[in-house]
Parts: sequence; structure tokens; C-alpha cells
Amino acid sequence: MKHTEFIVSPKKRLRLKERDTAATGKFTSEEAARKKIERDCEELARLQDMLLARESHGLLLIFQAMDGAGKDGTIKHVMSNADPQGCKAYNFKEPSDEEAKHDYLWRFHREMPERGQIGVFNRSYYEEVLITRIHKEKLDAQGLPAKLKGKDLWKRRYEEINSFEQYLVNNGILVLKFFLHLSKEKQRERLLERMELPEKKWKFSMTDIEDRKLWVDYMRMYEDVLNHTSTPYAPWYIVPADHRWFTSLAVADIVVTKLKELKLRYPQTSDEAEKDLTEAKRALESE
Repeated sequence: MKHTEFIVSPKKRLRLKERDTAATGKFTSEEAARKKIERDCEELARLQDMLLARESHGLLLIFQAMDGAGKDGTIKHVMSNADPQGCKAYNFKEPSDEEAKHDYLWRFHREMPERGQIGVFNRSYYEEVLITRIHKEKLDAQGLPAKLKGKDLWKRRYEEINSFEQYLVNNGILVLKFFLHLSKEKQRERLLERMELPEKKWKFSMTDIEDRKLWVDYMRMYEDVLNHTSTPYAPWYIVPADHRWFTSLAVADIVVTKLKELKLRYPQTSDEAEKDLTEAKRALESE
């Protein structure tokens, strides 16, 4: 699979309407893709084991999308074979009073994965240049000095986020960012499904409907965010989300490919450790 078709290039202006939300690449059905998804999930588990043993790198997976795009399902599917000891997922909601008093990156920074660990952010600090930009009251709740809320605020935050991600990469944290690109019609279908199915009703919120009314605004803001924060060291991947199975396939393929590029290996044992192993083996075999 060519990942270049998903990447947001810093050199070319992105227009979301030009990206197909229903694309499935060379795969024509879920049945045709199932074996590849299974292989990639197994390979991800193998690579995670080396990541955990080596402790030289960490992995941060960021998922952003409109409601109904399938963030929860994609995370569950892609991470289905992952070792829980080396993986933590965070679903960020409204900041608490304590969190709102800190800088906007504080609550996210303290949940960053350690080297050897995988961190999964279901929504992230990108909400601070998306929903906070559309819903002005959320910015007001942060209590920033008036002089810091001028026209340069969003440009400044883009620069801060880019620097923050460069800092993470410089400290061995691989940052992979996924925007699950859903069509408005498919969102309508999934929200109706959410209202009707007993196992999904609990997910429904009236804010889903209110935000849907602001679809055009959100698409404009997402375009701005994706264009300003996709960098060579932490690029954005726009993954078609109209077909859930293809979303999982594409994300799993990208994660596995980027982990392989780290050339992970199990730690080598020292000569002294090898001697200890030999003695221990001899003692066990002689019992």
C-alpha cells in the first residue's frame, strides 16, 4: 500500500474535498482485506514486544475525526493483539478545572508514552486548535490574558504544536497522526445507527447534532490544521473512513510500516549475562 496517497504534504495545499472518503485502494471488499488486517495486527504485536523490550523508542498514535468516523472501532481493531502492559489509550474530554488552569498542552504532555510504550490519543491537543476555535466559549474558559487572544493565537499554537512534536521525536517518540475522513452523508447514516442500536445508544450526544450543523466550519478548520501541522517528522495521514474495514486496514499498515523503519531488535545479552544463563541452564538440567 502506498502511504504517500494518505500523507498531507507540507509542500502542497490540502483540500479535503479532493480526498475520497470512500476509497479502498486495491481492495474491493472486507473479505478481500481481512487476511491482511489479521497479518498486520499480528505483526504489530511482534513489533510491540521488541519495542517494550528495547525501550529505545515510544509510539504515540493520534486520532482525530468528526463524530461517527470510527475512531473507537479503529483503535480497538488495530490494537486488538497488542500487549496491554505496553499500551495505554486516552479518550480526552472537556478539561477539568485544574487542567484548564494549566497551559493547553499540560494535560496531554503528562500522558505521553514512555520509551517502550504505545500511547493512543482518541482526540488530542489538536482539539485546542479545532473545537476551541469554533466554540469561542471554550477558549474563554481557559482564562488567557486578553492580549494573548489576538489574531496571532492560532498561528502561534500551530508553531507550538510543531515544536512540541519535534521535541517528542527528538526524544525517541514516534508520532503518527490520523485524520479519519468521513463524508457528511455517511456520518448521517452512522448517527442514525447510533440512535437505533441498543449497543450504540450510549454513545449518542446532542452535541453530535449541533456540531454537524457546523460541518462546513469544521472542514475549514481541519484543512487549516492539517496544512499547518503536517511536518516531515510528524506527518498527518488522511485515511478514508466511509468503510470501517478499510480504515482499520490502512491505519494498521501504516503503523506496522513505520515501526519496521525503526529497525527494532531485542536487546543483546552481555558476556557476563551469557555466563549466568549457561550456569542457570546447567543447574536446571541437572535437577
